[in-house]
Amino acid sequence: MKIIVDAMGGDFAPKVNVDGAIDALREFADVEIALAGPQALVEETIDAYADKQALASVRDRLSVVDAPEVISPEEHPVMALRRKKNSTFCVGMDIVRRKEAQAFVSAGSTGALMAGAMFKIGRIKGVARPALATLLPVPNRPMLLVDAGANVDCKPEWIAQFALMGSAYMRRVMDVADPQVGLVNIGAEAAKGNEQAQKTYELMARPGQPFSFCGNIEARDTLAGKCDVLAADGFVGNVVLKNTEGVISALFGMLKGGLMASTKGKVAALLAKDTFRSLKRSFDSTEVGGAPLLGVEGAVIKAHGNSNARAIFCAIRQAKRVVDGGLVDVIREEVARLAASDAAQAGQENA
Repeated sequence: MKIIVDAMGGDFAPKVNVDGAIDALREFADVEIALAGPQALVEETIDAYADKQALASVRDRLSVVDAPEVISPEEHPVMALRRKKNSTFCVGMDIVRRKEAQAFVSAGSTGALMAGAMFKIGRIKGVARPALATLLPVPNRPMLLVDAGANVDCKPEWIAQFALMGSAYMRRVMDVADPQVGLVNIGAEAAKGNEQAQKTYELMARPGQPFSFCGNIEARDTLAGKCDVLAADGFVGNVVLKNTEGVISALFGMLKGGLMASTKGKVAALLAKDTFRSLKRSFDSTEVGGAPLLGVEGAVIKAHGNSNARAIFCAIRQAKRVVDGGLVDVIREEVARLAASDAAQAGQENA
């Protein structure tokens, strides 16, 4: 398979993107990578890779696609895509649209990634809105939050579709046999929440949905392991995501401060060092690599803007898993099947 990596996306481009891509090629023998960016700069960065022998072993599977223009996070996404036809986003996504590559990975502008995927690659037929999905750290099981911020104003039908796509992702990429899908709400009862939440609940609980709905999930239970997919509109989903990141960061900071405040605490920290290190790794977003954009005709992965080489490697690994799992085909089939079922039901009701 071929994966396009935006060499200029993120805070530490192009070095970490190039290093992460080469590391991925060393790990996955069935992957080819094309780095999109200014040709001379990217070639120079490749040549500076520390392990020359390792670079030589994968060089035949690594290419550069000249994309001299870069879209920054400060630019208006749609306007920038229109003006900068030779940007890494436009050039890379055009390759995916032409089916010359199966995936696109970027740590650059989220807005440009969303707009480019919509207008360059295109939505899967029947998908109302693509959605960003991100894995949250839950004890003993991964949990997918969708939408994590792509669509802040949503119709109930869109959120139910996010649930469908999230369930497909957990089955085909994370190997969860029967993902349980929950809806973020202010209470567990079906009648809780605003009008949007109540209508979404009705849709998700309707017989015939291609996912297992387990009901409402309150904010305090989002990390309790009660479901495999957490569905929400992008506004609520992004609040849940950022709040989770903030709370985890604050807790680790308070724990470190408390332990370092006394000799006993320092001794306890030393004895529990391996446990703390393992716990910190379980909450490390670097290992996730990025958020898949579900609902477009290709594997599109948004890596964090402050990604290091390891995070880029993990984002490429995630793109490979999406392609290997045939996720785009599964979403396409399930959306079409549900639409046909809804049309048949509507015909019976009107008869």
